[in-house]
Amino acid sequence: MNKSSPAVQFLYGTKPGRAVLSLVLSTRADRCAVRFLRSRWSRPVVGWYARRHNIPLTPAQQKSYGSFREFFIREDRETVIDASPYHLISPCDGYLSVHPIRADSSFAIKGFSYRVRDLLQDQHLARRYQGGDCLIFRLEASDYHRYCYIDDGFQGENHFIPGALHSVQEAACSSFPVYTLNRRMWTLLNTEHFGPVVQTEVGALVVGGIVPQKSCGRFRRGEEMGRFELAGSTIVQLFEPGRIRLLPRVTMELSLGKELRVRQGMWIGMGEEGDGHG
Repeated sequence: MNKSSPAVQFLYGTKPGRAVLSLVLSTRADRCAVRFLRSRWSRPVVGWYARRHNIPLTPAQQKSYGSFREFFIREDRETVIDASPYHLISPCDGYLSVHPIRADSSFAIKGFSYRVRDLLQDQHLARRYQGGDCLIFRLEASDYHRYCYIDDGFQGENHFIPGALHSVQEAACSSFPVYTLNRRMWTLLNTEHFGPVVQTEVGALVVGGIVPQKSCGRFRRGEEMGRFELAGSTIVQLFEPGRIRLLPRVTMELSLGKELRVRQGMWIGMGEEGDGHG
């Protein structure tokens, strides 16, 4: 896993930083930040942000954005989606980690034991994923912040859960159970090749806008499902037991205790009836 930024290390790793963090979260500074980043006054932030995170940006491109928000949610690239139906793909750019869901419907990350029922606030649904797999995709600031459907199928309603907006970087995940504290939205995706998948989008520090494209309806593999606005964030996917198996190269990389760098549409595993090598 990549190391946390100096600012996040200060906020979560020191007593003065945690005091500042508590003040920021309690005063709803996110509203002020959102207003600023949506305004034309935020345009100078675009160039700084691109340089800070090594995002290619020409002077002409920089001038074309009316606000930081316009830059952050930009659609300026072509995404290659693996087309084989039984190939499990990544829904987004980011860093992948995989965690087994235990018999009590919990999974462990960074010293915290997360219960699926707390993540979803739905005890009945949580029981379906006992013994299954939890895939976590952590998006960084430089990543493309739009995400896609991993298969054809039908989705249910979007369930929004209010919450705090902690960072999802390593220092924060080691200090707080961020995936059950943060603002999030989950959706049940009835997919054709991977069974019923619960996908949860988790907001991040200060600003955590989650914007879905639809609620209740058919979807197609590679179609845009939604986007994050203004900050990096996380996608959590839950699969029932036996529905997927990761590619050997993916399993080998993750066995080293590191996150795997993935791109949207990248082949990472197989469905229950698929066959392939990687």
